[in-house]
Amino acid sequence: MNMELIYPRWPKLDRQTEFHLPPHGPVVFAAALPEEVKVNFTDENLQAVNFDASCDLVAISTMLTSQLPRAFEIAREFRARGKTVIFGGISTMLHAEEVQQHADSVFLGEVEGRIGEVLEDFKRGELKPVYNYMHNHPDINLVGTARRDILNRELYNYRGVQMLDLVHASRGCKFDCFPCCTGFLGGKAFRPRPIDKVIAEMEAIQNNRMFIVDNSLAQDKQWLIDLFTAMAPLKKKWVSHPILDDDEVLKLAADAGAWYVYQAVFDTSDTIRNRIKRLKEYGIGIEGTIILGTDDQSEDDIKRLVDFLLEVELDVAEFTIMTPFPHSPIRSQLEREGRILSNDWLNYTADKVVFQPKQMTPDKLQEMYYYAWDTFNADSGHALKMGKLFEQVIRREIEDGTYRRYEPRKRRQFKKESA
Repeated sequence: MNMELIYPRWPKLDRQTEFHLPPHGPVVFAAALPEEVKVNFTDENLQAVNFDASCDLVAISTMLTSQLPRAFEIAREFRARGKTVIFGGISTMLHAEEVQQHADSVFLGEVEGRIGEVLEDFKRGELKPVYNYMHNHPDINLVGTARRDILNRELYNYRGVQMLDLVHASRGCKFDCFPCCTGFLGGKAFRPRPIDKVIAEMEAIQNNRMFIVDNSLAQDKQWLIDLFTAMAPLKKKWVSHPILDDDEVLKLAADAGAWYVYQAVFDTSDTIRNRIKRLKEYGIGIEGTIILGTDDQSEDDIKRLVDFLLEVELDVAEFTIMTPFPHSPIRSQLEREGRILSNDWLNYTADKVVFQPKQMTPDKLQEMYYYAWDTFNADSGHALKMGKLFEQVIRREIEDGTYRRYEPRKRRQFKKESA
C-alpha cells in the first residue's frame, strides 16, 4: 500500500524568527504503520504537495488549529481526484465534528496498536467515517521509535544550523493548566514510556540536539532522576518544557545536557524570579513563554511584565496572545461569558486577538502584543537572541567533543567526488 502523508502549512507567529522543526506527529504515526505500507511524507511548510501522486490513501496530519483551513483545501483537491483521505492529529481531535465534513475518515486518539484495523477496513472497502479511541489510551509500551527516515533532513536547518529533533518520553499531564488542551487529548494521568525505550530512541537520533516535547518534565521526581541519569552518557543537548524545580533534578538535568527550557512566566513574583535564577545557576538557558491577555492583566501589568523580563535577563522570550482553543479550560469559561469574538481558525495563531479581554479592548491587546515583542527585543532582535543560545550550545558541544558542523548534502557529495 502506498500512502501520501501530508503535514499542511500554517501562518507563522508574527514577530518570531521563522524556522522549521521536523514535525513530531507524522513520524510517530509512521512508526505505528505496518511494514508493507510505503510512506511518502510532505511537510508543506517546506515542500509542495503533489496532488497527482500515485497512492492508495492520503493521510493528513494536523497539529495546530490554524492548519485546518489549508488541510481542508488539500483534502478537497485529493478527493476531487478520487483519492480517499483520512485525518488525524491533535487539531483533528479538537475539531472532530468539523473535520469529518472534509474527510472520508477521521482517526481520533493515539494510533499505536489501532491503525492496523483502519488499514484492513480500507483494503476491504469498509473504511468507517470515524475511529474514536479518545480517552482509551494504548499500552505505553507499544510506543516505538519514531520513523524519522521519512523526513528530508536537508530541509530542517536555519542558516546552516541543524534544527532539533523532537522526541517524547511520556504522555499525559496531571496539571491541566487553563490554556492547555492536553488534559483532553492525552489524559490527566502521567504515562511515562519505559526509560530503556526512550534511551534507545534518543541513541537512534543522529542529531546531537533534541527537543523533549513532553508537556512537563515535573510530574514524577524519581522517574526524572532515572531518566536524566540514563541520558547523561549520550551527551545530547536538549530543550524541554519546564523541569521540576528541585536541586537534585536540576543538577542531573544539567549533567544530562539540558540546553534551555521553555519556562512559563505569568507574573513578576519572587517565585518566578528565583526559578529563572536557579536555572541560570545550573547553566540552563531560558526561553520565556509569556501569555498576554489573561483576565488579571491590564495594559500597565503587561508593561511591568516586559520590564521584569529585561531585569532578570531572560535569554529569549516568546510572547503569545491567550487563545481559547477548543476543549481547553479557558475556552469553556469564555464561551460561558460570551467573550469569543471569532472562530476563524486562520486567526488562531496565538498572535491575534479572538476574544474580548477583560481589562482592555481587543485592539489595545493587539497593540500590547507588538509592544512586548518590540520592547524586549529592542537591543538586538529575536533572531540574534536565538543565535546566542545556539552559540552557547555549540561551545558546549566543542568542549565535550560532540560538535558536528552541518554541511549541505550537495557540498558533501562534491567533496566525495573530488577526493
